[in-house]
Amino acid sequence: MRSKPTQDNQILLRRDGRLGHIILNRPEAMNALTHGMVNAIMEALLNWENDDSVSTILLTGAGEKGLCAGGDIVAIYGDALAGGNETSQFWADEYKLNALIARYPKPYVAVMDGVVLGGGVGISAHASLRIVTERTKIGMPETGIGFVPDVGGTYLLSRAPGELGTHVALTAGSVTGPDAIALGLADFFVSSDRLPGLVRVLANADAQESIKAIAVIGFSPSSLALEREWIDRCYAFDEVEPILDALLMASAPAAWATAACIRTKSPTALKLTLESLRRARQIPLLEEALDQEYRVSLRCLGGRDFPEGIRAQVIDKDRSPRWSPPSLSEVSAEMIGAYFASLGTAELGLALAMSQQAAIALPHYVQSSSHQ
Repeated sequence: MRSKPTQDNQILLRRDGRLGHIILNRPEAMNALTHGMVNAIMEALLNWENDDSVSTILLTGAGEKGLCAGGDIVAIYGDALAGGNETSQFWADEYKLNALIARYPKPYVAVMDGVVLGGGVGISAHASLRIVTERTKIGMPETGIGFVPDVGGTYLLSRAPGELGTHVALTAGSVTGPDAIALGLADFFVSSDRLPGLVRVLANADAQESIKAIAVIGFSPSSLALEREWIDRCYAFDEVEPILDALLMASAPAAWATAACIRTKSPTALKLTLESLRRARQIPLLEEALDQEYRVSLRCLGGRDFPEGIRAQVIDKDRSPRWSPPSLSEVSAEMIGAYFASLGTAELGLALAMSQQAAIALPHYVQSSSHQ
């Protein structure tokens, strides 16, 4: 086995047989992504893409808590207050990495063990082979901090069966391993005690067959999928207000609790998220969705609710965000529409870059699933 630490050892790169192993190495921060980590992963993938001695890529996280807690939102908060451009550059490179992972020509195995949030979803749920365990806890918590699902999250969640993805996005909730498989965010359930041996097997064997051999077939059913009847019915609207009304009128107690949960989120973020999901459902390419997310994300960065949400949840931890506007009725369609307007010369342009390529292979999750 050969190891190559990157700058500050935040990413460890290892070679074991024909396996290229990427290890997120910030366990003290639950492997939260920095710009340097994103660039290091990108460089490794580009180097291994044309290296015939590497046949499989594996992504794991150091420590016992999880794969990745997402982007470093404390750094984003500081940049937002300062009016800087570090976050926009970080997102641009992060979204390019998400697109690269989705179209990577070699098996890319992501072990989504433990906590996987936000940006962690972006570097794992676009993989060709996605593993969850009994410890998996996946979440897109953005509406709770005045933001919207990004890193391709609107693309993924808009393609979940029925309205399950809408429910997860608006509530900013977390899901289990079986839930992730039901949502289309993961492929295989593997017991965590089998993971150490996976590295040894992947070093010289076919990735998909190796994972199938250790995957659990009869894992517990998805509790989220069992709630689909009322979820599909209540979220079958294109506005947040009728969704809340439907939840309150539903016969399921869980629906009433869900309505109360949603009402604590940023009104602007809720409407932005729902509109993003509905638009993403009509977008054929991941790159187009990432371009859309980039527009919305940059405008959230310059808005009021995103910095305020981070302050309330992470900085001061008073859990009492002062949303502006404070109510759904004060967030107009015109206000939401402005978030989706072109950025002009600042556009990310991933879809344009892809259209200039001769052949475009759709990501695996588009080939195998669609909105049902």
